[in-house]
Amino acid sequence: MSKRRARTPGPDSSAPDVDVPVVGGREPCPCGSGRRYKACHGKAAATQHRVVRPFAGMASEPDWVAMHDLIPAATAVLTPKDSDRSVTLCTLLPMAWPALVRDSGEVLLATQTQTSSGDVSRDIGDALDRALKAEPGNPVPPRPLPADAPQIADLIDADRPLEVLVHQRFDFWIDDLDAADDSTRAGLERANEVATPTARLASVDGAYWMQLGDRRQVRWVLPEDEAPLVDALARLQVESGLELAPGTRFLGSFRAGGLVVPVWDLPEGTEVDEVEDAAADFRARLDTTIADGAPLTGAQRRARESIRARQLTVH
Repeated sequence: MSKRRARTPGPDSSAPDVDVPVVGGREPCPCGSGRRYKACHGKAAATQHRVVRPFAGMASEPDWVAMHDLIPAATAVLTPKDSDRSVTLCTLLPMAWPALVRDSGEVLLATQTQTSSGDVSRDIGDALDRALKAEPGNPVPPRPLPADAPQIADLIDADRPLEVLVHQRFDFWIDDLDAADDSTRAGLERANEVATPTARLASVDGAYWMQLGDRRQVRWVLPEDEAPLVDALARLQVESGLELAPGTRFLGSFRAGGLVVPVWDLPEGTEVDEVEDAAADFRARLDTTIADGAPLTGAQRRARESIRARQLTVH
């Protein structure tokens, strides 16, 4: 639990403002309501001034979204504007820390943390801003977002594409695994046990193969605005179907970071290299269909409504 306290509006509009510590979303709210933090005082903080598309305008927007909402273990090198420190973006850090400064001065910056202001870009920007000023060898703890927190795009070369390196384990947490103590090793192994096997497709941008128990899927973060994209998917549904490849099944889609993420189930045992060509072909068909500005037919409008009905939003 963070020792920092924040003046936070009560979850009920009639409740007075109270001082509560910032804690994990699933923990009991420190105000004593008996509810989880995310359903109590954390709810007001998370929904306040929500930015729907926090990484808009940045290179590799789909990969930023994937690292925040989709994939368990991945890293990418960032280029800070006004610092010579090495900065590595990662999906998750121990204890869901926003950032960690190694003894060497290298900064590990997380996209997945316990708390959120509703503006993910500023949450990550605040963590990096503090990490660049922190002494080596320290984690950066969570805190309520200050009013003057920068966006992450203000602090890095946001025009440089991410080169995402997907990991099957969280060993990147520890600089020198041989020197780690037993407690650190045990915590790392617990995290590694629940890591989902994942791979990034090389033939297209923003698509990830994932193994979820016995199921294998492709989850693809698409960069287009939602309305023309869903129209294009509806046209494809009517014209040729939304199979990614023979034997695959389009399950629907969800919204994350303001982008649409279609999901396909793959035949049992399908590996990532077996869907590379099919994904490239689907991308080409989708591009052609997006360029078609003709009004939707009745069948296509019905397909669009079906696609929308199977769409969820991830916050």
